[in-house]
Amino acid sequence: MMTHEPATASLTGGVALLERATNYALGCLHLVTPHALSNSTPCHGWDLRTLLRHMEASLTALLEAVEIGHVDLDPFEDVGDPTVDPVGIDPTETLRDRACRLLGAWVNADGDSAGRGAGHGTISIAGCSLATSIVTGAGALELAVHGWDIAQACGRHRPIPRSLAEEMFQLAPLFVTDADRPARFSPSVHVSPLADPGDRLIAFLGRHLG
Repeated sequence: MMTHEPATASLTGGVALLERATNYALGCLHLVTPHALSNSTPCHGWDLRTLLRHMEASLTALLEAVEIGHVDLDPFEDVGDPTVDPVGIDPTETLRDRACRLLGAWVNADGDSAGRGAGHGTISIAGCSLATSIVTGAGALELAVHGWDIAQACGRHRPIPRSLAEEMFQLAPLFVTDADRPARFSPSVHVSPLADPGDRLIAFLGRHLG
């Protein structure tokens, strides 16, 4: 049975949690080939190309959060048509570059006392102020799970690292509720309570294990 205490502890992980999730997702990007971009993903109705563009938008939002303390809600506003790659642009390289910028910005903000961007301790999303730990926790959850989605789309089994999955599994109910189903997430999938934390996390988010 999940309690709020482990979730709270995971939230206090903040930037370190986001860094671990980002590194896992970056590792999954190495599996992507040009031929795989049209493959279907565990995200209903999305091929791999669309998923990568969505992740680019998510990283852009997290950069906005740390750099200006504000996040826009239109996921594709700055990345154009999510089904088409700009000519000559490798979507995986774009993601890697943006992820490196993201981690550098959040690490600097985490140790910055100047009070700029994330240094304020809150992020404005559609006029609502959220603690930076909430924003980094939500970002970590999304990047970790989408990293798993990438591996699945490439036909590879690359589990979320156990320690990371355990923390993400504690956080997930804070960010995904019944109100999010079935619009944003499919109904949760039953798995044994003795299953690995990564499998339980994936199942909770409506993804089938195989």
